[in-house]
Amino acid sequence: MSRLRLGMAGGGEGAFIGAVHRMAAALDGDWDLVAGAFSTDGGRNTRTGALLGLDPQRVYPTIDALIAHESTLPADQRIEALAVVTPNHLHAPMAIAALEAGFHVFCEKPMAMSVVEAEAIAAAAKASGRHFALAFTYSGFPMIEEARARVERGDFGAIRLVQVEYLQGWLSQSIDTDGNKQAEWRTDPARAGLGGCLGDIGTHAFQLAEHVSGLSVHSVSADLTTHVEGRRLDDDVSALLRFEGGARGTLKASQIAAGEENGLRLRIHGERGGLEWSQMEPNTLTLRWLDRPAEIVRTGGPGMLDATAPLVRTPAGHPEGYIEAFANLYRAFASAIRGDGKGWFPGVTDGLRTMRFIEAVIANAGADRKWTSINPGENE
Repeated sequence: MSRLRLGMAGGGEGAFIGAVHRMAAALDGDWDLVAGAFSTDGGRNTRTGALLGLDPQRVYPTIDALIAHESTLPADQRIEALAVVTPNHLHAPMAIAALEAGFHVFCEKPMAMSVVEAEAIAAAAKASGRHFALAFTYSGFPMIEEARARVERGDFGAIRLVQVEYLQGWLSQSIDTDGNKQAEWRTDPARAGLGGCLGDIGTHAFQLAEHVSGLSVHSVSADLTTHVEGRRLDDDVSALLRFEGGARGTLKASQIAAGEENGLRLRIHGERGGLEWSQMEPNTLTLRWLDRPAEIVRTGGPGMLDATAPLVRTPAGHPEGYIEAFANLYRAFASAIRGDGKGWFPGVTDGLRTMRFIEAVIANAGADRKWTSINPGENE
């Protein structure tokens, strides 16, 4: 199969997530990066394109220039999809412009700055008939698919309890006012949106909880805190979750948990047993039972379900991690564009759900309410 042609908005010299997208897209040979508008800084933009070996004529000063010129190229030369790896405030305008021009979009999370913007993206994707993917990376891990499939087939019975936490410590000090560019925009309401920690990693936790459990959160009761003096957005989130069907859950996300790295952990329990997974040990899934000893399932090892096998690249014992999980999403995205229909990737539904979660948490934490519905119109 021929490789698909990818363009990129953002991700220039010094950025973190753009390089991750490029590595993930390249891993399985499905994508070639052929164009980009990497930075509004002309020098940085040019240097990034040169470093990546791109044709200088396809390194554009703006996203508008990229879309305009790529649209004029022959169908077998123009980009087929655009990766949007910018700060949050640019997600909606860039994604909508690309979709309306006929390009598929792979966007960083959160989906947008608000539910209204997210709904506009969803409408553009539907009208264009193009695919829209979101970088909820952790749902690409093989053991997450293993966990989801086991819950779906009823191994643990009716689900009663969902617990998810994502602990980081990198914002424990005021590095956002000391020149750290990654911290600076993530704590700026104009660029990050309504939530700080909530939007940055709380959305990862929420999406994972719903994706693996197969359940939708109905309402939240939340505490939203800013611990670092002078910081303009939250850096610590705690939420109680009520799921459709009666299950209960907790979500903890923090970027001021000093000493933590990327401590994403998920636990789900049903009437007969449960599971546990940690991103710091991603190739291990622990299963717990009422009537027999706990089991450990390893990526590529015996006992793994057939549905999980396509996500595994190496024999058991060879570590597969963050980049490989991300690559699984890019591979599924490519398959959808080609019409193969192999694999799954998070998209519009996940994006809308997480944006509604953000707004429900903020509404609940800022009002005298015990519970706030995540469903539109139910709090009016």
